[in-house]
Amino acid sequence: MVLHVAPLTSIADYLVISSGDSERQVRAIADHIEAVLSEQRVRPLSLEGLTSSRWVVLDFGEVVAHVFRADVRDHYALDKLWGDAKRVRVPTERVSVASPMPADSKKRPVRRLKGR
Repeated sequence: MVLHVAPLTSIADYLVISSGDSERQVRAIADHIEAVLSEQRVRPLSLEGLTSSRWVVLDFGEVVAHVFRADVRDHYALDKLWGDAKRVRVPTERVSVASPMPADSKKRPVRRLKGR
């Protein structure tokens, strides 16, 4: 699920909310998101939660991706918390990022926070 939250908050323009049935699936989804965007030279500003893989947050600035274990997603109910946000239709096929970062651009390192 993709939510357009820009009119409601300054933390991000979009929230991506997804889930897996196990910690292994959550980790695989988060790793895949990071790998696909890395191919386009898009790196997360921060990455939290990989240690436990119950709730992983990948912060890309304008877009923040939340990957939950299904029961944790139900518990925190971000879908309901951001109920006023407009849902964005997502194409079913993979689309590429329009313009990758130039090779000479400065890349921010991934900041991994402990305990999450």
